[in-house]
Amino acid sequence: MIEFSLQHPLQGADGAIALDVRAELAAGTFAALFGPSGAGKTSVLRMLAGLLQPAQGRIAVNGVTWFDAARGINLPPQKRPIGFVFQDYALFPNLSVRQNIGYAVTAADAGWVDELLELTGLSALASRRPGQLSGGQKQRVALARAVARKPQLLLLDEPLSALDIRLRGELQDELLALHRRLGLTTLMVSHDLGEVFKLARQVLQIDAGRIAASGTPAEVFLKNRLSGQLNLHAQVLAVRREEVLHIVTLLLGTQILEVIASDEEAETLKPGDAVEFSARTMNPYLFRRR
Repeated sequence: MIEFSLQHPLQGADGAIALDVRAELAAGTFAALFGPSGAGKTSVLRMLAGLLQPAQGRIAVNGVTWFDAARGINLPPQKRPIGFVFQDYALFPNLSVRQNIGYAVTAADAGWVDELLELTGLSALASRRPGQLSGGQKQRVALARAVARKPQLLLLDEPLSALDIRLRGELQDELLALHRRLGLTTLMVSHDLGEVFKLARQVLQIDAGRIAASGTPAEVFLKNRLSGQLNLHAQVLAVRREEVLHIVTLLLGTQILEVIASDEEAETLKPGDAVEFSARTMNPYLFRRR
């Protein structure tokens, strides 16, 4: 369904990079762009949406060329059947929830707007304005507005990153249900590995402007990873001495853990340091959270 080849100079986190990505997405796919900040993920979304013109390349969707540098073709954003959900929601503050969702559709689609309000649990909030909504409610409005045009391609730029873990999980479920219900083709930027495994069926792992790996989440992230060694990234919160021991307090995700450190290790650590926590895990215990 979607083929793209994009080449463009970018300014990444570590300096200038040359974006050069090529990929194909089948119709109905939920795909994820995964990689470090500054790798070019959001730039790819912006190029697909027509908000950033690539220096070279081509974009074709359902056999229709949206962009072709060699042939001088570049459809403007309003002529590309896409939906885009930004990190900051980008809602119209002076319009109601219903008006925001229905902004890009005709009066004849009023029934469709009602259906979207119901699907996203926003019917009771239809007359409210964005300033009267919570973060999760704003994100539902942004998603409903993005799919109101019945896009051929839905683009999501870390849409749930600002939400707490519980609400993020709820909206992930709703997003996946909406994707399946409407038969969308979705491309999402995410830094959350759990989110990628939960939602995506195809992953494009980008590093320094290039696709380093592609495939299912398991193929990209789990291949040759079975071992008894656990390696996690953590942040040092505190280092203290208790009698003959040094205790280091670590933040792993949202969990706080205390470990014993040697004199040599403790001397090199201070609050704020990023460290790698390593442990042997040959016989782990797994419990389902209730």
